[in-house]
Amino acid sequence: MLNVEMLSTGDEVLHGQIVDTNAAWLADVFFNQGLPLTRRQTVGDDLDSLVAILRERSEHADVLIVNGGLGPTSDDLSALAAATAAGEGLVLHEDWLAHMERFFSERGKVMAPSNRKQAEIPSSAEMVDNPVGTACGFAMQLNRCLMFFTPGVPSEFKVMVERKILPRLRDRFTLPSPPLCLRLTTFGRSESDLAQSLEHLQLPDGVVMGYRSSMPIIELKLTGPAEAREQMQALWPEVQRVAGESLIFEGTEGLPALIARQLRERQLSLTLSEQFTSGLVALQLSRAEAPLLASEVLPSQADNLEQSARWAAALRDRHLAGLALFVGGMDDEHLNFALATPDGVHALRVQFSVNRHGLAVRQEVCAMMALNMLRRWLLGKDVASDHGWINVVDTLVTAG
Repeated sequence: MLNVEMLSTGDEVLHGQIVDTNAAWLADVFFNQGLPLTRRQTVGDDLDSLVAILRERSEHADVLIVNGGLGPTSDDLSALAAATAAGEGLVLHEDWLAHMERFFSERGKVMAPSNRKQAEIPSSAEMVDNPVGTACGFAMQLNRCLMFFTPGVPSEFKVMVERKILPRLRDRFTLPSPPLCLRLTTFGRSESDLAQSLEHLQLPDGVVMGYRSSMPIIELKLTGPAEAREQMQALWPEVQRVAGESLIFEGTEGLPALIARQLRERQLSLTLSEQFTSGLVALQLSRAEAPLLASEVLPSQADNLEQSARWAAALRDRHLAGLALFVGGMDDEHLNFALATPDGVHALRVQFSVNRHGLAVRQEVCAMMALNMLRRWLLGKDVASDHGWINVVDTLVTAG
């Protein structure tokens, strides 16, 4: 298996001033291509440090993706560091310089002299085209390692990886089959509870049971080589059984997308009224292109379940919607939900059993509860279910 590594550059990444979303994205894409990263490192905007780490990893890695440091400013040092590590100079790539000049001219701008630096690459390097930006990428061999230097702008980086780097890797190396990863996502169970319930699984060699916690969900992943497909699929029903009622979706589609698809398939429209979640449910569903007729964020006058049910029914009728979902305001650790359907209204009153979570986390949890309530109704299930540290203390169902 190839030893594939990533090096992120920049003081802002090293010191946590920005989140390194490029590293997470690359790790996922390469994993699904059968190229799991063996190491991820970060280095700041210091020439000596950059040169040292490039020389060090060139003796160990087969492939190194270097991200960032290709801009026009004085702290963009990746090209100079690469040339210094290889003991060579920088050369001006005339074709890329002309490309940059056209890029600015077509937008009615004059290219600043500092941008000329972006067309300079190590003398032994091969230019790697950047189809959507001005930073010229490049590839070079240093000792045993094939290095790719890429811009830090996520939109440019992703296009370059998908269109330019992966095809080069496929041409140069015999890549292994992508691993198989079976996934499901749960809501309302703790990671330790799920792990303990799955301890009895007898996993084949090379197959791993993984857990990813991202409040308020826990993702379970059964990962292994493609050759173990039959064995993994034989184990999967037991993972589903253990997840039980806490399972909210399988795969990577996501709950808002799943709900949006089901609403479209059943030709049901939805309207929303949110107080405590401040429009978070509407945001998630609108991004999934759900058929939303209207959404509102405003204080409600619903202090109990009966009033919450009437509010949801009125919302449904006012907008001539198939469904209306209501999330009330927090009242002494209690919160009301109501879902108005063509057949009646289902309302829940819940109580938070712990106080250690801040407002943002509670809003995320309650948005997930509202979405899960809708999902369960669409599947013909009771809308109330166990939610771990949130207790359903009362329910109400009204007809019509």
